[in-house]
Amino acid sequence: MKKTAKKTSTVSAKPTAPAKKTASPAKRKPAVTTEPPATFISAKIDIGFGNHLYVRGEGPGLSWDHGVAMDCVGSDLWTTAISHAATPVVFKLLVNDLSWSAGEDYVAQPGQSLTVTPTF
Repeated sequence: MKKTAKKTSTVSAKPTAPAKKTASPAKRKPAVTTEPPATFISAKIDIGFGNHLYVRGEGPGLSWDHGVAMDCVGSDLWTTAISHAATPVVFKLLVNDLSWSAGEDYVAQPGQSLTVTPTF
């Protein structure tokens, strides 16, 4: 058998600088469309058990022909939110969508929280 010598190569360990990172292009944020804040309408009135309060008027989701039911959040407190109102919301309240509240129309500015005490 022949003996062969192994060749070993020596590599000098040179310190290497870390690889440069290339900057990625800046990400653009999508254009943000701002929606007007919601307009909140509250009514302080006890209309009796079994009755419901409605709102009619001019504004997003409202009409003078058909009422939108308000939410009863207390024994004498009713609320609703009108979203996307860019102009003043003009409205009246009705009991059971039949009996109109007395007096002038109410006006709520966009984004306003308005509490009224209607009379019937």
